Amino acid sequence: MSASGLEVFDKTLQTTNLWLNDLMEELGPDRQVAWRALGAVLHVLRDRLTVEQAAHLAAQLPLLVRGLYYDQWRPAGKPEKISTRSEFVDRIAAGLADIRPVNPESATRAVLKSLPRHIDAGECEKLIQELPKDIRNLWRTELGQAGAAAPSRA
Repeated sequence: MSASGLEVFDKTLQTTNLWLNDLMEELGPDRQVAWRALGAVLHVLRDRLTVEQAAHLAAQLPLLVRGLYYDQWRPAGKPEKISTRSEFVDRIAAGLADIRPVNPESATRAVLKSLPRHIDAGECEKLIQELPKDIRNLWRTELGQAGAAAPSRA
């Protein structure tokens, strides 16, 4: 029996909690911080992708996370010209400005490390390849590899 009355809601809540649990392992036991870090990183990543690439990533996300991902999105003028690691992390810091202090680099690393565990490995690799080298290297550092993305456990 469904707790909410709709299985789709129960499934997305369960899946979203798995994502948040991954992030809390890296960022500490504050679920609100994990949620905000996920949103901040996904928003900057989304805005750096073309509209088509952003839509492909969205299709991989659980329904609840997809809503977070698309929140306040304006596809006109995308992709934004974020080409360095510091620009990428600075944008994430701006998204985390109104919560308790969180190191934006740590938040970035946690989400980039977790993302390949939850989305298709091939899709993840395509995303990585589309990013500028400096940002791509940040992601690959988190994966602990110089080659392909980690296997998916979607």
